[in-house]
Amino acid sequence: MDENRFWQRLVAEGLGTAFLVFVGVGSVPALAMVGGGAKFTGADLGFISLAFATIVIGTVYVFGYISGNHINPAVTLGLAVTGKFPWREVPGYIVAQVAGAIVGSFAIVAVLGQKASTLGLGVASYSGIPWWQAFTAEFVGTFILVFTVFGVIHRKAAPGFAGIVIGLVVFAAIIPVAPATGASINPARTTGPMLVQQLLGGQVHWEQWPVYIAAELLAGVVAAFAFTLVSRTAADRTSLTEALTEQPTNA
Repeated sequence: MDENRFWQRLVAEGLGTAFLVFVGVGSVPALAMVGGGAKFTGADLGFISLAFATIVIGTVYVFGYISGNHINPAVTLGLAVTGKFPWREVPGYIVAQVAGAIVGSFAIVAVLGQKASTLGLGVASYSGIPWWQAFTAEFVGTFILVFTVFGVIHRKAAPGFAGIVIGLVVFAAIIPVAPATGASINPARTTGPMLVQQLLGGQVHWEQWPVYIAAELLAGVVAAFAFTLVSRTAADRTSLTEALTEQPTNA
């Protein structure tokens, strides 16, 4: 009786992803506008990382009890492949996340104006490095994020700290990954701004899109299995067996 309906969870996922993109991705053109064309600095990277971290913390506590606050297809896929999330709901969640990323991207332009698009709209891209290096960067960043998510939702995890821990890990992961690829570490965050930037007539390197998506989704799956392998105990296996044998029948 206390569980939210599926449409409510989809709205929560869409809003959460929109908030993430508006605040996190939007901080990139915002800082460029405030800087007036000044050279990008480490301080700018720190502020962008902090923007992502704080909005992630906020969405965890606002939407976590509604939809789980995945706001990232890599998280959704990782949960599904390890049996922690129903496969039938995966398409809806991913569509909601990408739609939210699109809405968040349009919101950036609505607030900052067309100049946000002229400045790149925070679209994740890489240059001067081979594709495999970009793939590795996104894989490592996403792996750390998803592995952390699994850790904080584990039955033995300290309650109440999920949002803070995930936010801090996002902050930390962006610092070394962003100089290589912009640190998208989220297929929805990758896709939404690219689509909107294309619609607004900006330059988009679509040939890079498969590198981001493949690295992020693969990392989500690998991280999910890796955490399960490292953390599973006999009690976990027993609980899983009991859950499977107690499934209702149509007798």
